Amino acid sequence: MAKIQEMTQLSPTMEEGTIVKWLKKEGDSVSPGDIIAEVETDKAVMEMEAFESGVLLKILHTEGAKLKVGQALAVIGKPGEDVSSLIADLPKPTPNQTKMEGTPQTESDPQTAKPATQEPVATTIPKKDTNAIPSPQTKPTSINSVTEVNSANRGGLRVLASPLAKSIAIEQGIDLHTVIGTGPEGRITKKDVLDTLNQGSGNSRSTGVAATRSDEVVTLNGMRKTIAKRLTESKQNLPHFYLNVDVSAKAMESFRTELLEFQKHLDPELQVKVSLNDIVVKATAAALRFHPKVNASFQGDSILQFGRVDVGIAVSLDGGLLTPVIRNADKKSILEISKEVKELAKRARERKLKPEEFSGGTFTISNLGMYGISRFTAIINEPESGILAVGSVEDKPVVENGAVVAGRVLSLTLSCDHRVIDGAVGAEFLRTLKSLLEQPSLMAGVV
Repeated sequence: MAKIQEMTQLSPTMEEGTIVKWLKKEGDSVSPGDIIAEVETDKAVMEMEAFESGVLLKILHTEGAKLKVGQALAVIGKPGEDVSSLIADLPKPTPNQTKMEGTPQTESDPQTAKPATQEPVATTIPKKDTNAIPSPQTKPTSINSVTEVNSANRGGLRVLASPLAKSIAIEQGIDLHTVIGTGPEGRITKKDVLDTLNQGSGNSRSTGVAATRSDEVVTLNGMRKTIAKRLTESKQNLPHFYLNVDVSAKAMESFRTELLEFQKHLDPELQVKVSLNDIVVKATAAALRFHPKVNASFQGDSILQFGRVDVGIAVSLDGGLLTPVIRNADKKSILEISKEVKELAKRARERKLKPEEFSGGTFTISNLGMYGISRFTAIINEPESGILAVGSVEDKPVVENGAVVAGRVLSLTLSCDHRVIDGAVGAEFLRTLKSLLEQPSLMAGVV
């Protein structure tokens, strides 16, 4: 169903805007966030974005028209859709508005036959404000800066926000990265920014002083450059797809409790405790042994299925991350894996690992459960063909024997290089892994 695109309030003080230039023409396809026109506000010439998906069916005002905020600007809908009745139902402009607009509204409107009183089209930014407010020329630049900063924070993803939302964010010192958008496709609206402001510092609101932070350029260190280069290449070159499975963690947690009791029996001065992640590492290594197609690497004109199972564990460091490798993890006990993981992680954070200790893995595990992350997807660590993302164990309702009961659920997501791992292959691997984690005693019998 066709919808009206209205003149949007592009700055907090804007009451009307002049169409400087249409950047889309009738018949063009548009999506939320597409720039359809340039509009002169009371402070600057700014970009008007589309808020609907479809085709720009009707431009209601030509360049030079001056419209009140909220006044109909154009119609967006499906190709070929009849919008004549929609346009006919639009409020007729008052004589003052007609004079202000300076251009006819629609062909069906009798007033369209009247000569248009064209307002001069201002193609430059208005005069510099005499107040201490930043000049209009700097306003769009600041808005773009916010978008760029937040794009960086989002790993290169574009922040969708209305121009007014951006403008308010700049004036109030709000990082758009922290704002949850409720508009189409997560677009950040004026209301979202104001809600964030209301939830923030009361002092800032009461004083009207924006809590701004200066831009800071952080020079990339060698590790960050390598991470950026490798992960970019992996994401661009490897056709990732993702498989997710929820695992009941009750048996795994009980198994860990028993292991801890056993550890305490062996060593009353126990310093290193088995974690759930250690159990996941062991189960993953065992599953990889049974599924060599997942424990593999794409080699250009061939696929290498590794005979060894060397599992890398992603470890976050100050300024980067490393993946120390547990060699032959499928042949080691959980206690051995637990000690080795902790020792390697400790030396990784101290930057004391040797290259051979964090390279040459055949598969990687990344765990963000300790940060409360339910589930996520990870980028494959080339030349491997898969990586397992482990979330946190959470209390969730589950169905057991036809009844909904309280459960403990662990979410796992497998990122697969589709050149090596097909969907069914990845699914079989996860099914084996799920079985081992939900019945840890199986690991004693098969590995």
